[in-house]
Amino acid sequence: MKIVADENIIFLDRFFDSLGTVETYPGREIAPEHCKDADVLLVRSVTRVDESLLAGSRVRFVGSCTIGTDHIDLDYLAASNISFSNAPGSNANSVVEYLLSCLSILTETHGFNWDAHKIGIIGFGNVGSLLAKRLTKLGIEWLACDPFRDEDHLVSLDEVLACDLITLHVPLTMDGPHPTRYLFDEQRLSSLKDSQILINTSRGDVIDNQALLAKLEQQPRFTCILDVWENEPAINPDLAKKVFLGSPHIAGYSFDGKVAGTEMIYQSLCQNMGLPARHKAGQFLEEAPLSKMAFTSMADPDWSLHTAIRACFDVRHDHSLLRSSLDLDDAGRAEAFDRFRKNYRCRREFSGVRIQLKSAGSDLNRKFRALGFNVK
Repeated sequence: MKIVADENIIFLDRFFDSLGTVETYPGREIAPEHCKDADVLLVRSVTRVDESLLAGSRVRFVGSCTIGTDHIDLDYLAASNISFSNAPGSNANSVVEYLLSCLSILTETHGFNWDAHKIGIIGFGNVGSLLAKRLTKLGIEWLACDPFRDEDHLVSLDEVLACDLITLHVPLTMDGPHPTRYLFDEQRLSSLKDSQILINTSRGDVIDNQALLAKLEQQPRFTCILDVWENEPAINPDLAKKVFLGSPHIAGYSFDGKVAGTEMIYQSLCQNMGLPARHKAGQFLEEAPLSKMAFTSMADPDWSLHTAIRACFDVRHDHSLLRSSLDLDDAGRAEAFDRFRKNYRCRREFSGVRIQLKSAGSDLNRKFRALGFNVK
């Protein structure tokens, strides 16, 4: 069996070498000639999989080690009897921790009081619902909307748009009853106040980037955080210079999340081929670069929580990486964007860090557990 894969899929060799011959290419460069005699195609989010790529090939299984499917022509795969599997939920916790890092930074830079502000969540799928559960455990008030889910606690979009901070967790859709492309267009963006904060970790085209740039030029006090952009990797440098925090599409790029995505596709392929699944992610996970922290009863509770969050993951590090490329020419910026993602550091999730609390109160213990840390 021949497997063609995006070279950025983590642990490709460990999971798939026993199943066949694996050939890897940069995701944006996978071409029809690579797929012609392949049986399996494995991608992440940057490879457009459609008839132009697979026509005339012998590919019978496509796996995407990511949540989204907007890069996949599902109708074509179904009509061509090509099996498909993706990895919904694999990096949901990683994205939630990105949001928690942003919230922690905002307490320092914007006086964003977790106890006094309300979070608005647009999209209540794997990421949005997990974020809501985490916020509830932390005692942070939230509202959420999702037109595709019928749950009593969900509210209208207008109610969510009135929240202090709005975070987007929707798929990119072009049609249907509730398309999300340019969900935040000029009109909707103009309705947001200077005091509000907008965060997008879903897909770049959910926000009209040109309209957002115009808003930031007219309302420089408005705070926006972007991890995703229109026209990636050739993002708008003027917009990237004006957002409060900008990162190169890495919110879901925790080491744990990427390994989980690979494992899910490996299991799906084995099931599709009628083969035993002999590998699990736990076989390959190593100790986190930061493995433990200790706090005594002398430590201020809020300081302890935010110190732990930022020690594990401070989004400002990724912001500085992206900013370092913005004065390059168009080709250089695009190349740097992909390079940052390809060479992304080993970012482990909070659960990989042991927190030792020496005579600390039960409330601090509870909040560390709510964040997902391994408390001892």
